[in-house]
Amino acid sequence: MTELVERVDEQDRVLNVVDRGEAIRRGWLHRVATVVCRDAEGRVLVHRRPEDTSRFPGQYNWLLGGAAEVGESYEEAAARELAEELGVRATVRFVFKYLCRGAISPYWMAVHEAVIAGDVTPDPSEIAWHDWLPETDFRQALWQWPFVPDSREAFMKYAALPGTRPPELP
Repeated sequence: MTELVERVDEQDRVLNVVDRGEAIRRGWLHRVATVVCRDAEGRVLVHRRPEDTSRFPGQYNWLLGGAAEVGESYEEAAARELAEELGVRATVRFVFKYLCRGAISPYWMAVHEAVIAGDVTPDPSEIAWHDWLPETDFRQALWQWPFVPDSREAFMKYAALPGTRPPELP
């Protein structure tokens, strides 16, 4: 299945449309939108990827997301990925973006936040296990469990931003 993405430059300007697999193989920049999910109690959603997935099998992540489709804004991509991966619709709030050199290939990563009310229905092809972790448990797990490397880097940037609430809610 071909997944088309916008190849972008170092300033996140669109150059052309390419196959995502080719972008990864050639190290071309493209766009990825992610979401930090919290529940009403402020806990962070952590999930484990399936063992049979091609990228980071069995590893944990605190971000949901994926590549932005052609013509899609980061916010639109984040909301779509949330619906596809968790089966929920929620308002996503843009927090920041940065040029991630990535464990597999480089890309622009946009990080969003969303508060999830009610039950979630994870897509088993994307999420093998999930749980809502209190902030202290999440921070401990982040450094003890096998997390996707890019998600650790994103957390360090997220936690350093003024005005963000890096899994520490009142």
